Amino acid sequence: MGDSGEKLTLYSYWRSSCSQRARIALNLKGLDYEYKAVNLLKGEQLNPEFEKINPVKYVPALVDGDIVVADSFAIILYLEDKYPQNPLLPQDLKKKALNLQIASIVSSGIQPLQNLPVLINRTLQQYIEENLGSEKKLPWTQLHINKGFTALEKLLAGVAGKYATGDEVLLGDVFLAPQIYAGVKRFAIDMSNYPTLARLHEAYMELPAFQAALPERQPDAPSSP
Repeated sequence: MGDSGEKLTLYSYWRSSCSQRARIALNLKGLDYEYKAVNLLKGEQLNPEFEKINPVKYVPALVDGDIVVADSFAIILYLEDKYPQNPLLPQDLKKKALNLQIASIVSSGIQPLQNLPVLINRTLQQYIEENLGSEKKLPWTQLHINKGFTALEKLLAGVAGKYATGDEVLLGDVFLAPQIYAGVKRFAIDMSNYPTLARLHEAYMELPAFQAALPERQPDAPSSP
């Protein structure tokens, strides 16, 4: 519930890792919100009504009273400022910078190369199929995830505690959890190469705020046969 008494609204897609980040942050801060599904496969993000919410036509988007915020990074930083309970950014500048760096690696260096617009982009698909073969689509995605995971594994060496940067759940964890989950569930990443990330994945899966944000637990997730 926002400060105005109105329930927050999150425009989301069940399998979107960007939406999953926003869901985790909302859950960690104990904020109640209305879930509005945007089916990316059906092109609902192209609907003129949704374009008014987010001109970029991506999810997630958050509505808090008369404030509309799109992009998961912007949403989470907005929530951090507006709802300071259970802070996701530490006061310590070194640790704060590390959390921002982790979030940036995930949001800029890994996730954009696996998201739906890239995977269904016809020009890119044609390039992959002509130069690598159609069977190389998954390996192409794995290549970029592995590159990012390798960097993250090195970055977290010596600093990870129970969670990414210590024993508190912080911003880096909010970004890491959906990315590792997607790597394991969707893209068959061999996590034995990343023992720290694999351990963090197990820790996240035990947290209620993270569990409630899982793709398969969302109201628009396909029903199991």
